[in-house]
Amino acid sequence: MSRRRPSSSPRPFHRSRGAWAAALSLALVLLSGPAVADERDELEEQQEQNEAEREEVAAALEGTNSDLADVYLELDDIERRLPVARGELEIANDELAAAERHAESVQGRLDVAEAQQADLTSEIDLTEGEITQTETAMGEVARSAYRGGEGASTLSVIFEASDADDFASQYSVMNSALRTQDQTLADLENLVAVNRNRQARLDAVTERIGELKAEADIAVEAADVARQEAANLVAEIEQLQVDQEARAAELETLREEYNDQIAQIEEDNEEIAAEIAEIDRREREAEERRRREEAERARRQQQQQQQQQQQQQQQQQQQSSGSGGSSSSSGGSSSSSAALIPPVPRPLYVTSGYGMRWYPITGGYYMHQGVDLRSACGNSQVASAGGTAFAVRPAPNGTHGNQVMINHGTINGNTYVTVYNHLSRFAVSQGQSVSQGQTIGYTGATGNVTGCHVHFEVWRNGSTIDPMNLPGF
Repeated sequence: MSRRRPSSSPRPFHRSRGAWAAALSLALVLLSGPAVADERDELEEQQEQNEAEREEVAAALEGTNSDLADVYLELDDIERRLPVARGELEIANDELAAAERHAESVQGRLDVAEAQQADLTSEIDLTEGEITQTETAMGEVARSAYRGGEGASTLSVIFEASDADDFASQYSVMNSALRTQDQTLADLENLVAVNRNRQARLDAVTERIGELKAEADIAVEAADVARQEAANLVAEIEQLQVDQEARAAELETLREEYNDQIAQIEEDNEEIAAEIAEIDRREREAEERRRREEAERARRQQQQQQQQQQQQQQQQQQQSSGSGGSSSSSGGSSSSSAALIPPVPRPLYVTSGYGMRWYPITGGYYMHQGVDLRSACGNSQVASAGGTAFAVRPAPNGTHGNQVMINHGTINGNTYVTVYNHLSRFAVSQGQSVSQGQTIGYTGATGNVTGCHVHFEVWRNGSTIDPMNLPGF
């Protein structure tokens, strides 16, 4: 009788690297739970808000010495990153605890399954021994029943018996042997059936052990990943705290060294204001001369028309039946008008608006005379209207860097000047006439700025205005 022996090891599991990574990621997600997922979403929102606020801070540092601005931004980045890192550490610790609990749970189930496997294997081996003993016992019963010969029967017992008592005794022995043989055969069949059932259970347990070992591998690695992430965050937080202290001390030193930055910005602004005020004065004087000249031409034209009318009347009086003609002419001038257009294509993204700007290093305020617009390094900037580039100034140039200033003259009764700062390079030269939409330079980060952007000013009648309130902006 052949019987399949139980396997001694679980069936092998084959997984590709991609499937393993996917399983590990899924395990971390499932272990973290909805609460941790919500916390992670909140941290991502906080990170996005920090990035937006950092752009505002960087814009507010325009005009600041680059060393001072860099240190301030580094410290600001650290102070924004620290609470996020601490939140991530809390999540990592929660995930680590969940991963360790899961790994322990899987290992417990694996231990139970392996114990069941050992018990079933032991029981099968024990029953196999009982089966062997039973088979041996059946042979002995058969030999006893047939008394060493073949074809024993009731008839042979009758002929071989010496008397009635001997016959009864042998017949009783034969019946007892047959009954024992039947019982032994029944026991053997029962043992085989029991072992067959145990083997089926053992196969199932062996397969389950393979699955649990695969799950245990994932659980252990998930715990290792969570443990490493938590350790990395602890190290990052410790380093951030060290850097925070160092940057704060450095900032204090630089703050004392460069505490006159606001004064420099205000001085630069006053110089530009004075220069543009002079342009506005000259433009108004020129406009007034043009107005007087136009009025004088109109007066002379009217005088000529009156003289012609008088001459015609005299001729009519001298010639009672004569006829005359008249002619008249009129002239005038109208200044061309055009709306200003943005220096970069729409849509416009304002990183720092027009008006009083908070100076984050000292906590004071100064006037931001233009508007800062998002623009990548090297992008072209165009003239907002036709005019003359009366100033093309290369860096170093105060806090402005490469700067172009365009006089647009009078538009709809108002004088306009536009200013473009921090250009990477120029596309026009001083004194050059430009048309609306013509490239005058390219976005850069020259001067005291923290990154590439557009700084654009509009001066109307000698004073700055908010460009974003103009039509088309």
